[in-house]
Amino acid sequence: MSSFQDPDHQQRQSAAAAAKQAMLQKFRASSEDPEVARRRAARVAMNEVRLVRMAEREAAKLAREAELAEQAARAAELAAQAQREVEEAGALLAAQSAERAILLEAEQKAARDARYAAREAAKKERRRGY
Repeated sequence: MSSFQDPDHQQRQSAAAAAKQAMLQKFRASSEDPEVARRRAARVAMNEVRLVRMAEREAAKLAREAELAEQAARAAELAAQAQREVEEAGALLAAQSAERAILLEAEQKAARDARYAAREAAKKERRRGY
């Protein structure tokens, strides 16, 4: 193993520092590259367009929700009006039914009174004998 030289601590540190320095220079060179700046600007522009589209979609969604809420309110009002009409019709039907019942009762009473009067008249005639 005479051909292998074990690097000492100082050599390892200097190699690591040189590697770090090389990576830093590479990064700085790439960040100053006009192509990278152009791509970054394109990404920023795309992101801004994306944000505008998202805002437009959110505004459309809010408008759609407002329209749906308005339609729901109109439907609820129509349902309430229909319910009121049904209740009024039911009340009218109940009043007519009660009126018919009163008229029927009056007719039945008149018929009963007529039968009673006829029976009494027949009884009276039988007593007189003519």
